[in-house]
Amino acid sequence: MENAPIPTADDLRQLLSEIASMHMPYGMYGPKNYPPEGCPLMDLPTEYLDWFWQRGWPKGKLGRLMEQCLLIKNSGLDQLFEPFRAAAGGRRKFPRK
Repeated sequence: MENAPIPTADDLRQLLSEIASMHMPYGMYGPKNYPPEGCPLMDLPTEYLDWFWQRGWPKGKLGRLMEQCLLIKNSGLDQLFEPFRAAAGGRRKFPRK
């Protein structure tokens, strides 16, 4: 088994940027409830990401970024998204039901 290369700081910055710029395209955090683009992945609740972890990630880039987002949040590193949130005007608020 080959060891995967250790990610660089630039790799991490790129990953965080991709997660911050991707929005949930469907479901309860999609554009219907969070117009116009849906909720940014970085602001999805951990419980929602856990639900996908248990049932299966979406295919493609969306699923890979959601999985990485959950790993970052579960590692206690959610504050890494703060510069992206500040640039976007703050954390996305969830509607009260």
